[in-house]
Amino acid sequence: MIQFSALAKFGLAEKGIDAGAAAEWNEINGYIKITADNVIKIICPNPEFGQNVMTSLPMMVGEELDVDWKKVEVEMGPHDSTKLGPQFTGGSNSMRMYWKPLREAGATARRMLMEAAAQSWGVSVEEVTTKSGVLFHEKSSKTGPYGEFAAKASELPVPKGVRLKDVKNFNVIRNSQKNVEGAKIVSGQPLFGLDFEYEGMLIAMPHHPPAFGLTLKSFDATQALKMPGIKDVFAIKLYEEGLEQGIFDTRSFNELVVVVGKTTWEVMSARKKLVVEWMPAGDTKDTVAARGEKREVIVPGELETTATQHEKMRQYASKPAQELRKDGDPETAFKNAAQIIERTYNAPFLAHNCMEPMNFFAHVTDEKALVRGPLQAPGWMEPTLSKVLKLPADKIEIQMTRMGGGFGRRAYGQYMIEAALISQKAKVPVKLIYSREDDTSYGIHRPMYTATYRAALDADKNLIAFHVKGGGIPEHAVHANRFPAGAVDNYLAEAWTIPSNITTGAFRAPRSNFNAAAEQSFLDELAEAMGEDPIDFRLELLKRAKERPVGKNNEYDPDRYAGVLKLVKEKSGWNGPEQKRFSRGVAAYFCHNSYAAHVIDMTTKNGQPYVERVYSALDCGIVVNPDAATNMVQGAVVDGIGTALYGELTHKNGVVEQKNFHSYRIIRMHEAPKNIEVHFVQNDIDPTGLGEPPYPPVFGAVANALYKASGRRYYQQPFSAIQPETPTVK
Repeated sequence: MIQFSALAKFGLAEKGIDAGAAAEWNEINGYIKITADNVIKIICPNPEFGQNVMTSLPMMVGEELDVDWKKVEVEMGPHDSTKLGPQFTGGSNSMRMYWKPLREAGATARRMLMEAAAQSWGVSVEEVTTKSGVLFHEKSSKTGPYGEFAAKASELPVPKGVRLKDVKNFNVIRNSQKNVEGAKIVSGQPLFGLDFEYEGMLIAMPHHPPAFGLTLKSFDATQALKMPGIKDVFAIKLYEEGLEQGIFDTRSFNELVVVVGKTTWEVMSARKKLVVEWMPAGDTKDTVAARGEKREVIVPGELETTATQHEKMRQYASKPAQELRKDGDPETAFKNAAQIIERTYNAPFLAHNCMEPMNFFAHVTDEKALVRGPLQAPGWMEPTLSKVLKLPADKIEIQMTRMGGGFGRRAYGQYMIEAALISQKAKVPVKLIYSREDDTSYGIHRPMYTATYRAALDADKNLIAFHVKGGGIPEHAVHANRFPAGAVDNYLAEAWTIPSNITTGAFRAPRSNFNAAAEQSFLDELAEAMGEDPIDFRLELLKRAKERPVGKNNEYDPDRYAGVLKLVKEKSGWNGPEQKRFSRGVAAYFCHNSYAAHVIDMTTKNGQPYVERVYSALDCGIVVNPDAATNMVQGAVVDGIGTALYGELTHKNGVVEQKNFHSYRIIRMHEAPKNIEVHFVQNDIDPTGLGEPPYPPVFGAVANALYKASGRRYYQQPFSAIQPETPTVK
């Protein structure tokens, strides 16, 4: 990787380390550096956007390295997939993906230090022990800190097959550790992309089409260029025709007008002076290469309106769909049913609205490129950056900053591509900044979804068939092999999609965030129709899935799924008489390899429904950092409540109608629950996901609590919107 002196000095200075001392570090492996005076630094490989991986991932290294955690320094690593692995924050994969590699890195480094000490002391390595960053040889009473042997250890060959600790011997993992950057965050130190400064840097802001389906025709920058501080105005094209896009490449608007100037305010003011003419983009064709296959995607040029989108979805829902899974003979079961219950659920587009608006720094010359900013997937974006800049990857340096929120939005790094192209054309270092309105109206949005659920009951109110048919713009949210698949003899899952030019992408727990809401609402209503307690009904289905499973592709573990339901039932005192003052709703869901369940207690506050208390149960395997894990669940609960009640993004002739927080409603401080009680299932299963799994079932629990509070079911998100009358049972 190319090193840039200005950036290197910046990175060391923010750590309080003299740049001239960098050569004193002894690199044991890509994750561990130790100085001669025993300063131990652990490199965090994955980008941090608030989920606390910058603490929890290094804890895995520290556990096996056998160090005093309080004496460890942690640093965000640069993009270097050779040394640091995939470096992808998303899909709730960080802990799961690095569980073994990081522990192996720590254990291997410890062994190398033991080898170095053994050679220095002339003893057998098997006689050397460690404790809290110190090496011991009991027979000779020799001791020494890791730093004393770090230089020698760094030159030794890397051992293979080093044994890892038994989980029962953990002393760092499973013990809560404070956020390693907590003090820096609250004291306002420059950690985020927006904080970054660089000598000679200018500010750049894009001016994009006002509507999806439009593209640039012409512009006049005469007045903008007369504004104070403005250096240049020009158009850029993000991707040339025929460029093969990767999984996280996206071009909401491929041609932009860019204003470059000295300060953010001057650039924003000059943008208002631009005279720009837009024209219909027409249908466009993209080639996308993802997951080992290439496909052509036709992007329609229509200017979409929300009412029209709903009408299209109703039309598509009435047509035959793609069969995803079929067990038994559901058609006959529905034909012979004594009772059929059918419900349709809808959810709108959503905006990510990360606290820190999109931004990225770039300094591109003819020979090399330096980019720095908040990014979830540097490895996925580097090939595209290399293509558009026409520079080999080894001439590109990607540095990652702490992110002020991500939730999937920052996996799509087109704003990094834009910054680099602007710097290349302007021939100066630039920091690209989006306004809040830019971010909300530009994309990337959570898709628009719908799903119809049907259940067939016999004369004794036994469930004999289950059918889900889901669709959306531009994708569906049906997970055909998840619960209750495997628990019903006759089961059918179908799906359809509608293409769109509204740019969408991953949104916290993609697809699951809608699927769980609809499914868990329907299961509650089904349980009521069958005269069952909602938790007991789910447990009965899971018992069936365990003892007599239907089909062979069921994704979930019935025992673990049931485990979170039993735990939340116990901890919430589910049917206790003291809970009668609350309107209680429950939901549970499996996604990202983990299991989550919530009981929501709703009351009325100032005449409005208010979630006063929440009980949460999670099974995510071994909990590496309990306090951080608890915080993540609590954040997901608050986020989920707000989005379920208020989140909505609508369009009129391709224009996003909610452009800032005055019209895009999010939950407010006084609306957050007074108490969120989090409990984890205790087991020794390797860690699975946690950033996303707590989020989806919140929606269903809110809907089910609202029913208890109001006596009516909720089928349209956001739940604060006017709801249709409860449909009749067939």
